[in-house]
Amino acid sequence: MNRIRSKIKFVGLHAHSVAGSIFDAIGYPQAHMDFAYENGCDALALTDHGNMNGLAYQVLHAKRMSEEGRDFKPIFGCEAYFIPSIEEWQVEYTKAMEDKKRARGVKKDAASGATVEDEGASKKTQDILRRRRHLVLLAQNQTGLNNLFKLVSESYKAENFYRYPRIDYALLKKYNEGIIASSACLGGVYAGNYWENREDGDKAVLDAMRESTQRMVDIFGDRWYAEIQWNNIKEQHELNQYVIQVAQEFGVGLLTTADSHYPNPDAWKDRELYKRLGWLGKGRPSWADEESELPEGVEEIGYELYPKNGDQMWESYKLYSADQGFEYDDDVVLQSIEESHRIAFDRIESFLPDNTVRLPEFVVPAGFTATQALVNYALEGLKDKGLHTNRAYTERLRMELNVIDDRGFSKYFLTMKSIADVATEMMLTGPGRGSAAGSLVAYALNITQVDPIKHGLLFSRFLRSDAKDYPDIDYDVSDSMALKEKLVEMWGEDCVAPISNWNTLQLKSLIKDISKLYNIPFTEVNTVTSIMIREATPEAKRKHGIKAGVYAPTWEEVMEFSPSLQAYLNKYPAVKTHVEGLVGQVRSCSRHAGGVVIAENLDKNMPLINSGGVRQAPWAEGQNVRHLEPMGFIKFDLLGLSTLKMMEGAIYHILKRHYNVEEPTFAQIRNFYDTKLHPDVIDMEDQAVYRNIFHTGKWAGVFQFTEQGAQSFCQRVKPNNIIDVSAITSIFRPGPLSAGVDADYVEAKEHPQRISYLSPEARAITEETFGFLIFQEQIALLAHKLGGLTLDEGNMLRKVLTKKGTGKGSVKGKLHNKFIKGCVSKGIERDEAQALWDKFEFFSGYGFNKSHAVSYSIISYQCAWLWNYYPAEWMAAFLDKEPETRKEKAINIAKRFGFDIAPLDLNKSGVVWEISEDGKTLIQPLTSIKGLGAAAIEQILANRPICSAEELLFNENITYSKLNKKSLDALCRGGALDNIVDDRFTGRKHFWSACVVDRPKNLKKLGENIETYRPEGDFTEEEVIQFKTDLTGVFPINLVISDETVQRLQDKFIPPVSEFDQELQVCWFIPRKVVARKTKKGKDYWIVEVIDSNNQLTKIRCWGVKPERDKIHLNRPYMARLNYDENWGFSTFAVGKTFKLLG
Repeated sequence: MNRIRSKIKFVGLHAHSVAGSIFDAIGYPQAHMDFAYENGCDALALTDHGNMNGLAYQVLHAKRMSEEGRDFKPIFGCEAYFIPSIEEWQVEYTKAMEDKKRARGVKKDAASGATVEDEGASKKTQDILRRRRHLVLLAQNQTGLNNLFKLVSESYKAENFYRYPRIDYALLKKYNEGIIASSACLGGVYAGNYWENREDGDKAVLDAMRESTQRMVDIFGDRWYAEIQWNNIKEQHELNQYVIQVAQEFGVGLLTTADSHYPNPDAWKDRELYKRLGWLGKGRPSWADEESELPEGVEEIGYELYPKNGDQMWESYKLYSADQGFEYDDDVVLQSIEESHRIAFDRIESFLPDNTVRLPEFVVPAGFTATQALVNYALEGLKDKGLHTNRAYTERLRMELNVIDDRGFSKYFLTMKSIADVATEMMLTGPGRGSAAGSLVAYALNITQVDPIKHGLLFSRFLRSDAKDYPDIDYDVSDSMALKEKLVEMWGEDCVAPISNWNTLQLKSLIKDISKLYNIPFTEVNTVTSIMIREATPEAKRKHGIKAGVYAPTWEEVMEFSPSLQAYLNKYPAVKTHVEGLVGQVRSCSRHAGGVVIAENLDKNMPLINSGGVRQAPWAEGQNVRHLEPMGFIKFDLLGLSTLKMMEGAIYHILKRHYNVEEPTFAQIRNFYDTKLHPDVIDMEDQAVYRNIFHTGKWAGVFQFTEQGAQSFCQRVKPNNIIDVSAITSIFRPGPLSAGVDADYVEAKEHPQRISYLSPEARAITEETFGFLIFQEQIALLAHKLGGLTLDEGNMLRKVLTKKGTGKGSVKGKLHNKFIKGCVSKGIERDEAQALWDKFEFFSGYGFNKSHAVSYSIISYQCAWLWNYYPAEWMAAFLDKEPETRKEKAINIAKRFGFDIAPLDLNKSGVVWEISEDGKTLIQPLTSIKGLGAAAIEQILANRPICSAEELLFNENITYSKLNKKSLDALCRGGALDNIVDDRFTGRKHFWSACVVDRPKNLKKLGENIETYRPEGDFTEEEVIQFKTDLTGVFPINLVISDETVQRLQDKFIPPVSEFDQELQVCWFIPRKVVARKTKKGKDYWIVEVIDSNNQLTKIRCWGVKPERDKIHLNRPYMARLNYDENWGFSTFAVGKTFKLLG
């Protein structure tokens, strides 16, 4: 590489990246660092706006550069948001919150996600509520870095945050050690003095700057620098003149910075577009008032913000000062440029952040080491399970504890145990998830519930003695949010922090957004984006030699292999340029589904941020990015599993109906689970459960069997044990299905006598899966038993062979040679050994984690057991926990299994689906009514029965501020009050008008209303349908089409439109809305929104309509012949012929 050589030494000490300056900077830190190095610089600081989200990128890339022999120094910093006094700002904030109208806007702003810098707003006078000035802070050493972490963490606390995080003089005074500070840009500290006082003349500006300088010098001493910059903005040069004067008066160091925002000179236009994309749908930023169109050239902007070298900084100074007509002392400016290099190498240490593994000390009992405590807990757990005298268990436990101790993970297991101890006191937890179920230690500590020895699960699949990776226990709970809140409550928000997810600009949406800014017709864009991935996938799979399974092509592969996209980008080359520059840039911040970091003093060891009102870690950990482990933090995954919530609901009903418990507590629910459902006690060989549920296909909310394909495959297999169920769920995935493993497996299970095994050892390992390698652990075991590999080597083989493994040829070759030799030494022919190896390679792409498969199959069996023995209770829980989008489908399933569905009833409906005394009727809950809050429901439940309008409206025990007019309206239109509409009323609309719309204040007024509104009568059928749909989210299909008609359609194999069969083409549905449109040529067509028994809205395009002749009746059942296209969806021609009204 030929690096540019710069005569003038310079280091960029003010730089931004997309990782932390969203919709303001582009390019990840590594791109900026690479360019700075190539451009002749030896170091670069990262100072993103208000955060240090890019620090992990910076650290990891610095290590990579060092390994590659590139000597480059990373400098860690932040451009903080500063105000002189947070206390004064909080007074104004409190005043704003007292104004209810203003408070709504404040709360909305405060709950936003990642902070987006509005650079225009920072370069002017600001109202105090939104006021903030920029302040560059650089860590000189580890002490300074910890203080910088603390400052960032403090700035995001609720009391300091509104739209932007804030620090003030008081925080700087407390946490300034080891930090260098500078005055920043046109939005900076000195700039604030300038903007706020320039109308009052030079003296006012200079006096304000002098006050700021004195306060900063009092805090930082000679670590305070006056910052100047070079661009073609007149105000910048006016500010520079003031800054230089004040710096010379106080003897403060003068520093030139580049304030870079993109990684190379050519990226300026991408940054301009990226800024605009950030404000799509969010209103207009202040800078957009003057900059609505993209500039033609960088000179229109007035600055170049890439990582410049010293010579380029000097050229910028000479060019822009001349253009703006300002004169400077060349020696002063030259010294300010070179001062950056002196700061970087003489004042800032060369260091990387301390990445010592951090886990909480409070999980270790006093007087014990972590290992001692872990051993004690594990032995106690084994004894509690009655396994402490079983040699197989004690030896396995000893082996696992030794590996855990040698790897230094005792405290990790203690932390996981502490989490599990809290969780099991408040909610149901899963039997296990992932490879952790293979650990006997986890089982003994009650982190998992699956006996790994009984089920043949391997510890080495979870944790190898020769590996370097951290353990990873995924922990299923019924309510992950409640658990995380409890942990924060118990251990403190500085000890427990959720992990961030950084969402990026994806190819499809990016093409649409950029095309929108270029005014390209949506239909043209949509045609391309709807097919491009489908076009590219086959070629991308062929490129990688992938013959089966799911593969998501990269954006580069989509651009390479999609003809439609290529043609589109050739037609619009500007779109192509921007897509290549912006795809993968940060779009927003969210939270990981369940990941948390747990350690003491997180706020001093990482720069915590706030997103959506929740403090969280700034770094991500997942498939694409692993930033926590390299920084010394271990992720704990606490994942919500709705099936566990469903099981809690079923047990709640069981205890009420069969054990006479009036209001079951969680302790009672837990006790039922432990004595009836826990994997250690439930009879998993109960053939009645397998026959009645898995064989006959009696599906209702059974975990992993909610989709038709899995259900059908299960009925073909007819499982008789947990391993059978595990095999089904392992095979029913795209890879094995495309290879035909499902059909072969069914054949082998039906005819086990036809299976031939290579050896007795092979039979022992694969007989449970009828000779197939279904589980990845089987590869490790066969390699161990037949080839002489250790179990750790067997697991390494499994990793090398799978797509997620290292794939290192040398490792694979060594394992192959050892395996073949081992097989031969045991009397296996070399050809047979090689055939077995080839079988490993074939199945490695399809094999599944047995620990995970068994654990999840146990949940499936628990669901089936409840459904088999407590059908009404399970069905009520199923209806209660299904989301609104699937509620109608769930109701139809309940009806199919013989349950009646009772409508909403003020006196019978509760907060969950209730069960009638005979167990045959399920009663819809009041919580299903939209707009009816918990407080209103509490008033109803506390004062039932309510048998008349008078008891509803004039009850001295009801608090009507809670059961208000809005709540009564929802109850009435939702149908919950139908049973108290007595014969004084001519119908429900009469009742609604007299009692709700014109709410009477006394009995006299009620009587008058009854007479006044008597002509109102009843709601029309259309109104009832609309009310039910709007207020409960469930279309009342029973009012439109009878069960008998639906059954007749099923008997004729005519499906609802949501189950459309492309070969049959005929389906049924109910039109809900007709939207009239015209084609470009002015011809009429309709878009008909329809619904069916699955409560799924579908759109049908009806071409060639004749409005004067064609008619579609809303809320009436139709049968029709339709066409389906993946790009355009459903369509038809001549609705008069293709649409047939039923009944």
